[in-house]
Amino acid sequence: MKLKYKKKTIRPRKGDSVKIVRGGFKGIEGKVSRVDGQKGKLFVEGVNREKIAGGTALAPIDASKVVVTSVDLDDKLRKRRIQGE
Repeated sequence: MKLKYKKKTIRPRKGDSVKIVRGGFKGIEGKVSRVDGQKGKLFVEGVNREKIAGGTALAPIDASKVVVTSVDLDDKLRKRRIQGE
């Protein structure tokens, strides 16, 4: 990502692909399905946890524990900021 976009950091958004690099879900790659900006958590497809009452739910992953592997550039403003700045 550094070489491609010449940026050290990119804020993850819904639709981006990320790889989890720390914690219990280390090594899992998937798409971001939801972002909680206030708590700094991401919800990645395929990363589930068991609920006490039964069933599963998406597990929150701290944004600092992931690396963005590919960026969703459907938004024109984001595309301009990442590529053109």
